[in-house]
Amino acid sequence: MLHEVAAVLGRCQETQSRRRAADYQAADELGALLAAPGAEPASLAAALRACGLPVEGPYRVITADTGARRVGLAEGALAEAVALAGAGPAAVGRLPDATAFAVVPGAVDVSEVWPLVAACESSVLLHGGHGRPAAEPPDLAGALAEALYALTSARNTAPDASLLGDATSLTSRDTLLTGVPSEVRTVYSRTVLGPLIDAVSPFAAPLLETLKAFLACDGSWVRTAEALHLHVNTVHYRIQRVEHITLRLRRPARQDEARRLPHQHRSCEDRRP
Repeated sequence: MLHEVAAVLGRCQETQSRRRAADYQAADELGALLAAPGAEPASLAAALRACGLPVEGPYRVITADTGARRVGLAEGALAEAVALAGAGPAAVGRLPDATAFAVVPGAVDVSEVWPLVAACESSVLLHGGHGRPAAEPPDLAGALAEALYALTSARNTAPDASLLGDATSLTSRDTLLTGVPSEVRTVYSRTVLGPLIDAVSPFAAPLLETLKAFLACDGSWVRTAEALHLHVNTVHYRIQRVEHITLRLRRPARQDEARRLPHQHRSCEDRRP
């Protein structure tokens, strides 16, 4: 009897394993369609049906990454988060670049359960990302792009902690830049400010400080001077030095437009001495 029970349980386990493998394969095929540009609506609808998802929206796309840990860990964590959030049927798989992703029906929010899933394995960093819900199947590719951007933002914002990024919260310049890979930002800063960053002159630090304040003040000479407790002419001189060293600094569009306006309509703040 024990042998017969063990045989039955073995067949059940084998059936479940085949079903999970088929589900992951169907999800991987859906991910490949979403990652490739110009997916045909018929192919997309067939892939959604193969994953047990409705062919009508809305949908939520979520991405996850656990770094260079064992294969399948990110997909397992993502499946657990989706299940805890009560998403119902979901497609959980990997994109062609091996990033774990999930497509769930409805506007399911996993932000509340994300810390719970991340706490299950404290030695593993669980980063994720999601954006706005996709109203219809053709919008899934855009939702995936937002989720991937939010995932990159989460990695850069909290490299030493688990975090779920939300693309809809990337509304400021600083938060938006967190979605750009750090390598790209480093190359860009070196390209634009390289001569100033590499300068050994003791005046380089004040110039960088003035430039940072000038940009934070939206190119306002007066507010920059007030923030740094300097004279306006000193701010002008330092920005001119930055322009001379980098040959790349451009004045804000607001000032460019102001220079094209008649002289009587320009504020004294936007005039160069």
